[in-house]
Amino acid sequence: METRVTRRIAALVFALGLAAAACSNGGGGSSSSTTDRGGRSSTTTTRASTTTTTTREQALAAGICPIPSRGAPDVNRPHYSARVDVRPAEGEVSGDLSVTFSPDLDVTELVFRLWPNAPRLAAAGIGIDVGPITRAGTALPISQPDPTTVVVALPVPLAAGDSIAVTMPWRLSVPGSASDRISRTGEAMRLGSFLPLLAWQPGVGWARDPATAGFAEAAVSPVADYDVSITVPAGLTVLASGSHDGAGRWRAERARDFAVSVGRFAVVTETVGLPDPVEVTVGVHDTVGEAPELYLERIVAALRHFALRYGPYPWDTFSTAITPDLSGGIEFPTHVMQGPGSSGRTTPHEVAHQWFYALVGNNQGRDPFLDEGVASFAEGRFESTLDDFGATSIPSGGIDQAGRPMTFWESHLSDYYRSVYVQGASALAALGNPDLIDCALRLYIADHAYQIATQADLVDSLTKVFPEAATVLSRYGIG
Repeated sequence: METRVTRRIAALVFALGLAAAACSNGGGGSSSSTTDRGGRSSTTTTRASTTTTTTREQALAAGICPIPSRGAPDVNRPHYSARVDVRPAEGEVSGDLSVTFSPDLDVTELVFRLWPNAPRLAAAGIGIDVGPITRAGTALPISQPDPTTVVVALPVPLAAGDSIAVTMPWRLSVPGSASDRISRTGEAMRLGSFLPLLAWQPGVGWARDPATAGFAEAAVSPVADYDVSITVPAGLTVLASGSHDGAGRWRAERARDFAVSVGRFAVVTETVGLPDPVEVTVGVHDTVGEAPELYLERIVAALRHFALRYGPYPWDTFSTAITPDLSGGIEFPTHVMQGPGSSGRTTPHEVAHQWFYALVGNNQGRDPFLDEGVASFAEGRFESTLDDFGATSIPSGGIDQAGRPMTFWESHLSDYYRSVYVQGASALAALGNPDLIDCALRLYIADHAYQIATQADLVDSLTKVFPEAATVLSRYGIG
């Protein structure tokens, strides 16, 4: 589809530029019935010139969405090398990690986040220890202002563009099960956001947002390259982010995080064109008792659907592990964890996160709408359930609060799903024509691929197609 669009764009690019600059929610003088954040029906009238509407609809009918090429990831992105030794019987995972980092701003310290020590996981007895942290064999001074944050003092400031490499051993304790990204049920283990991660936001600096008790990845980390060697007891299978060399080594490029699932899996694999070949793998743990083919069919359909709507899938692998003691799913770049019985809407939602979080990143603690609300819109497009979202009543404490951070939602957890996921999808749908919203989201991806976006970035991209986007989204508390 990308090639066809490129070939045909020249003939209509000028007219489409005018259309993108002038389009509104609907055609000239049309009325539409909508549902507001509280589930109340209302009727709105929108107006646009007949010429603009005709040009826009002709463009859509022609399959044209003139979006520039995606930006490339930073060539100076961090590089992680790690050794991971998984011992389910002991409830322990250990290893060492080296990272090479070249900041784009001057720094006097390094900041790592230890997400296994976040409140939800800590309540289950899960935790990670690191150190000493060394550079060229010399230990560096470290401090830990809170359980999830390790600050490394640099004896000499590091100038923008210079590089530093540090190494650390680490040990992770996983005593039992938790319906979360890190868990152990017998021999089955989930390990997500388990490695110490640099909390760097290019152009901004270190992200020190507090970890919350909400079910969200409050992580800010730039895309990086991972080279990870994983050992597990005989008889167990590993599914993880990136590509496997067949000898226990996994490589994930341009990824914000790294995740691993371990267990006795029934595994199926299919290679699909998106448009480049992508190896899709599904493993269902032997205690779950579901057919992996059911998940594979849904995943492949969702990947194809989103590749057409939002542009090509940018990696060459995608895997999903179905493991016990998990409700719903948890997304990571190129690897998804799902629980039993989640082949329904959970599957396309997690696949959508490969575009909205994995490709276009965000601070998931500060802006959960940017991954959960936008992925829910994409889910609704795949499942044809946007009208159902719009008809869902939003809790009074969440109406017009879709853009609030996790520090707000951790004290409103019962309102979180409907207020951020459902209301967030409805907020986007309120812009108007869903095909044009897809086009605007494709522009958002082109503008911010491999970056860490903000709500303002999303609004700016949407405004190029919907001039009233800021006004519409502000009614939902987004902006």
